[in-house]
Amino acid sequence: MTLTSHERPVVPARPPFPPSPATATEPSLGELVGEISQDLSQLVRDEIELAKAEMKQESTKAGKAVGMLGGAGYAGHVALLFGSLAVVFALANVMDPAWSALIVTAMWAVVGGVLYAKGRERLRTVNLKPEQTMDTLKEDARWVRHLTS
Repeated sequence: MTLTSHERPVVPARPPFPPSPATATEPSLGELVGEISQDLSQLVRDEIELAKAEMKQESTKAGKAVGMLGGAGYAGHVALLFGSLAVVFALANVMDPAWSALIVTAMWAVVGGVLYAKGRERLRTVNLKPEQTMDTLKEDARWVRHLTS
């Protein structure tokens, strides 16, 4: 029994070459380049965030040290003020005017000196170079070098 052309079932046409399993699962060059650029942009964003965090931490330390130096400046101003006032009020006291003025002035000079020394010491510990960011950038560069070799 032979079938006519109208009675034959329609068989779907086959592609000329079946897709190889290797090409069906491998991404294209454009996809690889796109993934690399996305990874690099995410890496740059992460490094910028790390640098911001480090800079914020170091600027807080610097602000506290500068505050101490400001306190030292204020103490120096107060030393001058009290030194001047001591001279004026010492004239009315029983004590020798020069000694009373020197005692008040010396007290404020010591306070100012201590604040200055502490503020300067803390300011020396401030490091504005983002160390963690530099380390991770070096690590990223090593990673990229090993990736390409």
